[in-house]
Amino acid sequence: MAAQLPYATIHQIFTRFQAAEPEPKGELHHTNAFTLLVAVALSAQATDKGVNRATAGLFPIADTPEKMLALGEEGLIDHIKTIGLYRNKAKNVIRLSEILVRDYGGQVPSSRAALQSLPGVGRKTANVVLNMWWHIPAQAVDTHIFRIGNRTGICPGKDVETVERAIEDQIPAEFQQHAHHWLILHGRYICTARKPRCADCLIHDLCPFEEKTA
Repeated sequence: MAAQLPYATIHQIFTRFQAAEPEPKGELHHTNAFTLLVAVALSAQATDKGVNRATAGLFPIADTPEKMLALGEEGLIDHIKTIGLYRNKAKNVIRLSEILVRDYGGQVPSSRAALQSLPGVGRKTANVVLNMWWHIPAQAVDTHIFRIGNRTGICPGKDVETVERAIEDQIPAEFQQHAHHWLILHGRYICTARKPRCADCLIHDLCPFEEKTA
Protein backbone atom coordinates (compact mmCIF):
# COMPACT_ATOMS: atom_id res chain seq x y z
CA MET A 1 0.00 0.00 0.00
CA ALA A 2 1.44 3.37 -1.00
CA ALA A 3 1.42 6.27 1.43
CA GLN A 4 -1.23 8.95 1.03
CA LEU A 5 -0.20 11.41 -1.69
CA PRO A 6 -0.04 15.14 -0.87
CA TYR A 7 -3.10 17.23 -1.71
CA ALA A 8 -1.21 19.21 -4.37
CA THR A 9 -0.20 16.01 -6.18
CA ILE A 10 -3.78 14.68 -6.11
CA HIS A 11 -4.99 18.00 -7.52
CA GLN A 12 -2.50 17.65 -10.39
CA ILE A 13 -3.63 14.09 -11.07
CA PHE A 14 -7.31 14.96 -11.33
CA THR A 15 -6.58 18.10 -13.33
CA ARG A 16 -5.00 15.80 -15.93
CA PHE A 17 -7.87 13.30 -15.79
CA GLN A 18 -10.34 16.15 -16.30
CA ALA A 19 -8.39 17.62 -19.22
CA ALA A 20 -8.27 14.23 -20.94
CA GLU A 21 -11.93 13.33 -20.29
CA PRO A 22 -14.03 16.27 -19.02
CA GLU A 23 -17.28 14.28 -18.74
CA PRO A 24 -16.49 10.61 -18.03
CA LYS A 25 -19.43 8.25 -18.33
CA GLY A 26 -20.26 4.87 -16.89
CA GLU A 27 -20.27 2.08 -19.45
CA LEU A 28 -23.50 0.33 -18.43
CA HIS A 29 -26.31 1.07 -20.87
CA HIS A 30 -29.49 2.48 -19.34
CA THR A 31 -32.38 4.78 -20.19
CA ASN A 32 -33.71 5.84 -16.79
CA ALA A 33 -33.07 5.44 -13.07
CA PHE A 34 -34.71 2.01 -12.94
CA THR A 35 -32.72 0.52 -15.82
CA LEU A 36 -29.54 1.98 -14.30
CA LEU A 37 -30.36 0.36 -10.96
CA VAL A 38 -31.05 -3.00 -12.60
CA ALA A 39 -27.94 -2.83 -14.79
CA VAL A 40 -25.68 -2.08 -11.82
CA ALA A 41 -27.28 -4.84 -9.75
CA LEU A 42 -26.73 -7.29 -12.62
CA SER A 43 -23.11 -6.22 -13.02
CA ALA A 44 -21.92 -7.80 -9.76
CA GLN A 45 -19.31 -10.42 -10.69
CA ALA A 46 -20.00 -9.74 -14.37
CA THR A 47 -18.53 -7.45 -17.02
CA ASP A 48 -20.27 -4.31 -18.22
CA LYS A 49 -20.11 -5.64 -21.78
CA GLY A 50 -21.81 -8.86 -20.74
CA VAL A 51 -24.55 -6.97 -18.92
CA ASN A 52 -25.07 -4.65 -21.89
CA ARG A 53 -25.51 -7.63 -24.22
CA ALA A 54 -28.12 -9.10 -21.90
CA THR A 55 -30.04 -5.89 -21.34
CA ALA A 56 -30.10 -4.91 -25.02
CA GLY A 57 -33.19 -7.07 -25.42
CA LEU A 58 -34.49 -6.64 -21.87
CA PHE A 59 -34.76 -2.91 -21.39
CA PRO A 60 -36.87 -2.16 -24.50
CA ILE A 61 -39.63 -4.31 -22.99
CA ALA A 62 -39.03 -3.87 -19.24
CA ASP A 63 -37.81 -0.37 -18.44
CA THR A 64 -40.08 0.20 -15.41
CA PRO A 65 -40.77 -1.85 -12.28
CA GLU A 66 -44.30 -2.50 -13.49
CA LYS A 67 -43.13 -3.87 -16.83
CA MET A 68 -40.46 -5.95 -15.09
CA LEU A 69 -43.12 -7.53 -12.89
CA ALA A 70 -45.26 -8.21 -15.94
CA LEU A 71 -42.30 -9.95 -17.57
CA GLY A 72 -41.87 -12.11 -14.49
CA GLU A 73 -38.91 -13.98 -13.05
CA GLU A 74 -38.73 -16.67 -15.74
CA GLY A 75 -39.08 -14.11 -18.50
CA LEU A 76 -36.27 -12.10 -16.93
CA ILE A 77 -34.09 -15.20 -16.68
CA ASP A 78 -34.46 -15.77 -20.41
CA HIS A 79 -32.74 -12.41 -20.98
CA ILE A 80 -30.00 -12.57 -18.34
CA LYS A 81 -29.01 -16.23 -18.23
CA THR A 82 -25.64 -15.42 -19.83
CA ILE A 83 -24.73 -13.43 -16.68
CA GLY A 84 -23.20 -15.06 -13.62
CA LEU A 85 -25.53 -15.75 -10.69
CA TYR A 86 -28.49 -15.00 -12.97
CA ARG A 87 -31.11 -16.90 -10.95
CA ASN A 88 -30.38 -15.06 -7.72
CA LYS A 89 -30.13 -11.76 -9.58
CA ALA A 90 -33.50 -12.38 -11.27
CA LYS A 91 -35.13 -12.99 -7.89
CA ASN A 92 -33.64 -9.78 -6.51
CA VAL A 93 -34.72 -7.68 -9.51
CA ILE A 94 -38.29 -8.96 -9.25
CA ARG A 95 -38.36 -8.38 -5.49
CA LEU A 96 -36.92 -4.87 -5.76
CA SER A 97 -39.43 -4.09 -8.50
CA GLU A 98 -42.25 -5.18 -6.19
CA ILE A 99 -40.93 -2.92 -3.42
CA LEU A 100 -40.52 0.05 -5.76
CA VAL A 101 -44.13 -0.31 -6.93
CA ARG A 102 -45.50 -0.92 -3.44
CA ASP A 103 -43.51 1.62 -1.42
CA TYR A 104 -42.16 4.22 -3.85
CA GLY A 105 -44.82 4.66 -6.50
CA GLY A 106 -42.65 2.87 -9.04
CA GLN A 107 -39.85 5.43 -8.67
CA VAL A 108 -36.23 4.84 -7.72
CA PRO A 109 -35.48 6.68 -4.46
CA SER A 110 -32.61 9.14 -4.15
CA SER A 111 -31.66 8.04 -0.63
CA ARG A 112 -28.70 5.71 -0.02
CA ALA A 113 -30.50 4.07 2.91
CA ALA A 114 -33.63 3.47 0.82
CA LEU A 115 -31.59 2.08 -2.08
CA GLN A 116 -29.60 -0.23 0.19
CA SER A 117 -32.82 -1.59 1.65
CA LEU A 118 -33.68 -3.06 -1.76
CA PRO A 119 -32.80 -6.73 -2.45
CA GLY A 120 -29.43 -7.15 -4.15
CA VAL A 121 -28.48 -3.48 -3.72
CA GLY A 122 -25.33 -2.88 -1.69
CA ARG A 123 -23.48 0.32 -0.94
CA LYS A 124 -21.53 0.28 -4.21
CA THR A 125 -24.67 -0.13 -6.33
CA ALA A 126 -26.44 2.58 -4.35
CA ASN A 127 -23.51 4.95 -4.81
CA VAL A 128 -23.43 4.37 -8.58
CA VAL A 129 -27.12 5.24 -8.87
CA LEU A 130 -26.77 8.29 -6.62
CA ASN A 131 -23.81 9.53 -8.63
CA MET A 132 -24.91 8.77 -12.17
CA TRP A 133 -28.61 9.53 -11.93
CA TRP A 134 -29.02 11.93 -9.05
CA HIS A 135 -25.64 13.68 -9.54
CA ILE A 136 -24.72 13.26 -5.89
CA PRO A 137 -20.91 12.95 -5.51
CA ALA A 138 -21.09 9.45 -4.04
CA GLN A 139 -18.05 7.24 -4.60
CA ALA A 140 -18.60 3.66 -5.76
CA VAL A 141 -15.42 1.74 -4.90
CA ASP A 142 -14.88 -1.34 -7.05
CA THR A 143 -11.83 -3.56 -7.48
CA HIS A 144 -10.25 -1.09 -9.93
CA ILE A 145 -10.54 1.85 -7.54
CA PHE A 146 -9.37 -0.21 -4.58
CA ARG A 147 -6.29 -1.29 -6.55
CA ILE A 148 -5.46 2.17 -7.87
CA GLY A 149 -6.12 3.89 -4.56
CA ASN A 150 -3.56 1.68 -2.86
CA ARG A 151 -1.10 1.41 -5.74
CA THR A 152 -0.85 5.16 -6.35
CA GLY A 153 -1.55 6.59 -2.91
CA ILE A 154 -4.46 8.65 -4.22
CA CYS A 155 -6.87 7.04 -1.76
CA PRO A 156 -5.24 4.17 0.15
CA GLY A 157 -7.16 1.96 2.55
CA LYS A 158 -7.42 -1.59 3.87
CA ASP A 159 -11.07 -2.00 2.81
CA VAL A 160 -13.51 -0.42 0.39
CA GLU A 161 -15.13 1.84 2.98
CA THR A 162 -11.76 3.24 4.01
CA VAL A 163 -10.92 3.91 0.36
CA GLU A 164 -14.33 5.55 -0.12
CA ARG A 165 -13.68 7.84 2.84
CA ALA A 166 -10.19 8.62 1.50
CA ILE A 167 -11.69 9.70 -1.83
CA GLU A 168 -14.14 11.98 -0.03
CA ASP A 169 -11.47 13.39 2.28
CA GLN A 170 -8.45 13.68 -0.04
CA ILE A 171 -9.76 14.46 -3.54
CA PRO A 172 -10.59 18.14 -4.09
CA ALA A 173 -14.29 18.98 -4.08
CA GLU A 174 -14.22 20.22 -7.67
CA PHE A 175 -13.42 16.67 -8.85
CA GLN A 176 -15.71 14.70 -6.54
CA GLN A 177 -18.60 14.25 -8.97
CA HIS A 178 -16.53 12.37 -11.55
CA ALA A 179 -13.74 11.01 -9.33
CA HIS A 180 -14.86 7.40 -9.25
CA HIS A 181 -15.45 7.33 -13.03
CA TRP A 182 -11.97 8.63 -13.78
CA LEU A 183 -10.46 6.08 -11.42
CA ILE A 184 -12.53 3.16 -12.74
CA LEU A 185 -11.72 3.93 -16.37
CA HIS A 186 -8.04 4.43 -15.53
CA GLY A 187 -7.97 1.08 -13.76
CA ARG A 188 -9.90 -0.71 -16.48
CA TYR A 189 -7.78 0.46 -19.41
CA ILE A 190 -4.43 1.77 -18.11
CA CYS A 191 -3.58 0.83 -14.53
CA THR A 192 -4.56 -2.81 -14.97
CA ALA A 193 -4.01 -5.46 -12.33
CA ARG A 194 -1.37 -7.71 -13.86
CA LYS A 195 0.51 -5.49 -16.28
CA PRO A 196 -0.24 -1.78 -15.94
CA ARG A 197 0.36 0.28 -19.06
CA CYS A 198 2.64 2.75 -17.34
CA ALA A 199 4.10 4.05 -20.62
CA ASP A 200 0.61 5.25 -21.60
CA CYS A 201 -0.28 6.65 -18.19
CA LEU A 202 -1.23 10.31 -17.79
CA ILE A 203 0.06 10.37 -14.24
CA HIS A 204 3.20 8.26 -14.69
CA ASP A 205 5.48 10.94 -13.25
CA LEU A 206 3.25 11.51 -10.22
CA CYS A 207 2.71 7.87 -9.30
CA PRO A 208 4.96 6.26 -6.65
CA PHE A 209 4.25 2.68 -7.83
CA GLU A 210 7.65 0.96 -7.62
CA GLU A 211 6.97 -1.75 -10.18
CA LYS A 212 6.29 0.53 -13.11
CA THR A 213 6.35 -1.17 -16.49
CA ALA A 214 8.38 0.16 -19.35
